[in-house]
Amino acid sequence: MSFWDRIRYGKSATLTQPNIRFGRYTDSYKSPVNYAAWDRALAAFENEEFLDSFRFFLTYLRDEQEDNVRFWQDNGDIKFELYQGSKKISGCANASKVKIKAKVAETNGLNLGFMRRLIEKNFSLEYARFGLDKENNIVILFDSYSLDGSPYKLYYAIKELALNADKQDDLLLEEFGMLQATEVAHLQEIPKQEKEVKYHYIKKSLQSALDIVRLGALKFDQYPGAYVYLLLNLIYKLDYLIRPEGYLMEHLELAHREYFAKDDKKTLEKAQTLVNALQDLLDRPKDAYYKEMYRGKSTFGITVPVNHDRVIASIDNEIVNMDWYIQHGHEEIALSIPGFIVGYCLFNYAIPKPARELFELYYQIMNPVFFKDLNFNFDYFDEGNQKLNHRSIKRAIKFVCQNNKDFYPKLNPNMNGLKFDSRLTFAKSYLLMIRNMDMTKVQR
Repeated sequence: MSFWDRIRYGKSATLTQPNIRFGRYTDSYKSPVNYAAWDRALAAFENEEFLDSFRFFLTYLRDEQEDNVRFWQDNGDIKFELYQGSKKISGCANASKVKIKAKVAETNGLNLGFMRRLIEKNFSLEYARFGLDKENNIVILFDSYSLDGSPYKLYYAIKELALNADKQDDLLLEEFGMLQATEVAHLQEIPKQEKEVKYHYIKKSLQSALDIVRLGALKFDQYPGAYVYLLLNLIYKLDYLIRPEGYLMEHLELAHREYFAKDDKKTLEKAQTLVNALQDLLDRPKDAYYKEMYRGKSTFGITVPVNHDRVIASIDNEIVNMDWYIQHGHEEIALSIPGFIVGYCLFNYAIPKPARELFELYYQIMNPVFFKDLNFNFDYFDEGNQKLNHRSIKRAIKFVCQNNKDFYPKLNPNMNGLKFDSRLTFAKSYLLMIRNMDMTKVQR
């Protein structure tokens, strides 16, 4: 039974929600067992007990829910497999050396284009390196003497290898037709109905946003900053709700990076870049989206761990900008601002776990049709009356807090300030409630 299922039905329920995950994986929410294993890995390494150190290190990486790391003894060596998205990373460690490899793609022949790409990529890597195996297939490698393989070094080295393997395979397969996917048996196929829902949501959301840009009451060339909220809100929302892989993921990340790049471009030019990026996605064929829809396991997150102060700063910096758009009747833009705040935090940061769950609840409340089409049984919004269900929403908030009390004992949301008369007023009041919550974490 899923976390959100227990909110609605209680622990005794038999009806379960779909097993669909959202958002970027993070390895920041580890259990006390993981942290204890890390401390033992450090202690064993200091005592030059390298195999024990490596075993505890792998225990630290393992996420029981993901089932992402497996290891075993083989003639005195430790062999292991771990997963990152579409890639399986395998390796072997003994008392003298650690060797790790991921097979990126199969190739029937060498090509100057992808070989040059990988050589250039090697210059930016600190630990790992791309290469070719004996069959001329693309691999990414890392090795180290055990004496030099501290848990700190191993963590950053394997993370670099895993993230690059996961990203580059999809990008290379998209661009170079002679390459074939390899070692993907661990991937789970997404049901066709789920693919259909996600595909139509992508297309409908893109078309709606671009129509607002073209037909909105505010002129694009005079108010580009307004449309930046709308477009970035959509980029972050698609990243969280669709949980994309391959080209779609890279395209969304590139649009984000280009907008926030420190260059001499004006806001209008940057906004137009966002429009162009979303238009490219709208023009993309259906089968290209379907090809990238699968479920994998992950070991490393790409978001930066932060405390609640960063969430507070994001809310304080942006929420006040809603007022002008509300006063002048531009509700689509006004509503995109809290969406931008939520999405920006989830896209860039590993925020405290209660904040992440409350932000996911925000998406569930604000996107009822999407979740209903995926067969979720939330009742936060009454489509017939077009009204928010304040009882269900408050119950969900209380459940999030209760579920995190062990590590966040000061969670005590003030729900008296929540406003349910419209989605617009609710969105602002909801973020202000989160902003004022005490998310001080204690170790147990």
